[in-house]
Amino acid sequence: MKIEGKRHLHRQPEDLDAIRSRESWKILRMMSEFVQGFEQLASIRPSVSIFGSARSTPEHPYYMLAEQIGRVLSDAGFTVVTGGGPGLMEAANKGACAGKSPSIGLNIQLPHEQQANQYQDISLKFRHFYTRKVMFVKYASAYVVLPGGFGTLDELSEILTLIQTGKTLPIPILLVGSKFWKGLVVWLKTTMVGEKMIDEQDLDIFKVVDKPQEVVSAIFEYYESRGFEPSAQERETLLEL
Repeated sequence: MKIEGKRHLHRQPEDLDAIRSRESWKILRMMSEFVQGFEQLASIRPSVSIFGSARSTPEHPYYMLAEQIGRVLSDAGFTVVTGGGPGLMEAANKGACAGKSPSIGLNIQLPHEQQANQYQDISLKFRHFYTRKVMFVKYASAYVVLPGGFGTLDELSEILTLIQTGKTLPIPILLVGSKFWKGLVVWLKTTMVGEKMIDEQDLDIFKVVDKPQEVVSAIFEYYESRGFEPSAQERETLLEL
């Protein structure tokens, strides 16, 4: 395919005006989502963001595991935050609702609309993935990542990158299910470290666990010597997120 002439590279003024207008409204919508999220979530600490497949049914062992994790975290005093959808998100919210602490869903509008699960004390709706991702990170004391698909890998990669580059605070990242995550961990160790795409110490950013109580214990162990409240310097880092 060949573009003939420069005239094809320039839009008409009326087209540019329409595009600029749409982009301006998009920025305002994103600002509105940020304000909504900050107002609703600023007081939820300590909280744990939980990720996992939307496809797992209530009969699946992963669903039962996610529900148990949501419950033990909630009873331990952690607000549980998920993507608000079905599957393992629903399971974690369900477990949290049965516990002592709030259950929160950060729902996203999708082309095939995601159905919000019913186990949410606070249910926020986002149109943009970007603003939603910030909310998952900004107030999280830990990330718990259960088996999932591309969306789960996207959230995992996001937090790994933010911590590796120092753009957010180091927090526990717990991959639940050693059998499921084994292939990825081996690839990171042998290929990414082996070809010097990441440093070996970058593998210390996350930890693999299997049981609900291991999740809670790992989080408390991490914060045992420092507490859950960020320092003044750490708050400044979060402002730049």
